Amino acid sequence: MSIFPASASWKQKALLWADASFQYVIALQNNSSVKYPYGGFPWVLACANHVPEEESLKVVETYFKAPFSEFPLFGFLGYDLKNQLEPFLFSHHTDKIGFPDAFFFIPEHLIYFYDEQVEIFSKEPFQVYSQIESLLLPFENATTKIRWQFTFSKKEYIDTVHALQNHIEEGDIYEINFCIEQFAEDIALSPVQLFERLQKISYNPFSAFIKHREKYALCASPERFLKKINQEIISQPIKGTSKRSPDPNEDERMRYTLQNSEKERSENMMITDLVRNDLARISQVGTVRVAEMFGVYSFPMVHQLISTVKAHLKPNASFLEILASTFPMGSMTGAPKIKAMELIEQYERTKRGLFSGSIGYILPNGDFDFNVVIRTLFYNKNRRIVSIQAGSAITYDASAEQEYEECHLKLSTISKVFLNFK
Repeated sequence: MSIFPASASWKQKALLWADASFQYVIALQNNSSVKYPYGGFPWVLACANHVPEEESLKVVETYFKAPFSEFPLFGFLGYDLKNQLEPFLFSHHTDKIGFPDAFFFIPEHLIYFYDEQVEIFSKEPFQVYSQIESLLLPFENATTKIRWQFTFSKKEYIDTVHALQNHIEEGDIYEINFCIEQFAEDIALSPVQLFERLQKISYNPFSAFIKHREKYALCASPERFLKKINQEIISQPIKGTSKRSPDPNEDERMRYTLQNSEKERSENMMITDLVRNDLARISQVGTVRVAEMFGVYSFPMVHQLISTVKAHLKPNASFLEILASTFPMGSMTGAPKIKAMELIEQYERTKRGLFSGSIGYILPNGDFDFNVVIRTLFYNKNRRIVSIQAGSAITYDASAEQEYEECHLKLSTISKVFLNFK
């Protein structure tokens, strides 16, 4: 481990170096200007080339059985991992990007970023530092015009929401997170430059950059899935979204309206109850509690309604046991969870893949922190395909028109990276 001085441009230089030199890269950013209970991700970059091709959760089991490692384990969980966790679930839709259902690795090089310093863990820290320091930032490339395609027309979306509401009326479910996709083909782009753009317009506490060979995820997530600190487990589901206004008075009115919306509070309460039930399966009796209900948090482009649920884990509860009880997260599925996932498969038209999965890290002592993969741009360099997905909670009294607008608001927060940027 070695500490070096670092300029403001060093993070971008380091990410360019990692993207050019390594097959597997995960960078996490917390964008600390957004306050969040229990903090966001650390500012860290992990990269490696020599990673076993065992793309499964067995890597996690091996990590804890192996001799002590000073490095955390970095990785991600795709939504369709559900098929391994729950019998009779499956995924048959087209997967445009191709991320594996689960992937973890121990980094060969690990860099922590501080205000004016970097801490490098590597066999050759001075060489790593000099390689990055000597890089020149490229001029920003002009973005080619994107011709977006959508998996649902407005009419198709509204008809589908009405069909889902029929399931609610019949008692199959109480709530479901229904997602749509916009995508573009024959696109060549610079993932690092787009990620930097995304961080400027949508700086959120659980942002992440992933490279898995030719596949990229540029994530600006505001949501935590699970955080473990010693024996305490924390989940912070988001349900409830409002756009923001540049006018302070109007912005405050929107914030107040969100906080007091009966519909948004009802959606949030349903998912909070689902999270409480999930955590109760792996926690000591009587320890599950809601630390905050209906908290309103303001992000660059939206206000969000967030609740915080905490519990004390049962002794010796393993990561895989915790995962089996909680994944996929309720905020991206619905209630009851299994039936909601069956209907998601029936009515959606795109395989979610890494979208609505989770990115994060596991420390050698067993503590971990994982986000919810939303507000994310996906790119397959070989297939030259860009994909963005977004969803909203469908309830009995939801307005299909308003849910359609909410989905497109979320899509627009990411697709703005393709606008001319100065």
